[in-house]
Amino acid sequence: MATEQNKFLANQVWDDVWRDGDLRRMDDLFALDFVRHDPGRELHGLEQNRQFIASFRKAFPDGRFTVEDQIAEGDKVAVRYRFTGAQLGDFQGMPPTGKQVSYSGMLIYRVADGKIAEQWTEIDLLGLLRQLGVPPRS
Repeated sequence: MATEQNKFLANQVWDDVWRDGDLRRMDDLFALDFVRHDPGRELHGLEQNRQFIASFRKAFPDGRFTVEDQIAEGDKVAVRYRFTGAQLGDFQGMPPTGKQVSYSGMLIYRVADGKIAEQWTEIDLLGLLRQLGVPPRS
């Protein structure tokens, strides 16, 4: 039964936070000491995660995440998703390009005490940057 509750919790993040932009819901969904492991960096704490999500949503205000697969076992929920949206705001130091992007990603949530305590994310970062017109480094 816990795995179904964990999947429901993960879906609330996608629906309430990412789709609807209700960042206040994060208090109910994420642990205060939440850790986010992204390619090349870690975010520590609920507030850093909230700031990241707010800035991403500002950069891609029409962005849509589609959950393609979700698997839960024990305290983990794995999600395969697709993102589409136009970069209409600053994104990690890059001015708006107006370009439409689409990328796939996978993440794993770890749930503890009914909240998401940790997240590991893998995305097609190179594909995203190419779509935004960032030239590859030599």
